Formats: sequence, C-alpha cells, structure tokens
Amino acid sequence: MACPHLAYRESDGDRAFETARAYCTVVDEFVRPVRADTCTERYGLSPERDCEYFRAEAGLDWDE
Repeated sequence: MACPHLAYRESDGDRAFETARAYCTVVDEFVRPVRADTCTERYGLSPERDCEYFRAEAGLDWDE
C-alpha cells in the first residue's frame, strides 16, 4: 500500500514531465524518487510512525 500522502504528478503547473514525479501532499513539494520508494507499507513504514514530514506537520514528537 502506497503512502496516502504521496501523489504522482506529470507537471508542476508550468512544465510537463516525461514521467510522473513523486509529490508529497504533506509538505506540498516534490520528493526524491528514493524517498518515495521507501514511503510504502511494503517496507514496513507508515507516515504516522516513520515520516518526519508527516510527524512535523502533525506536531508529533518522536517519543509519542
């Protein structure tokens, strides 16, 4: 299962891309492909537990 906050976009509004790029809706910016590949449940990661972007946006400390 992919991260629910990860979208793949074919443009940035000004220009089109040859292939869709990973876009994190939590921070409203494109993220590195390697990061997007690891942001999935199949690697045992979850946004609520492991993503520093999600946790910062939600105001969560790492000990919570």
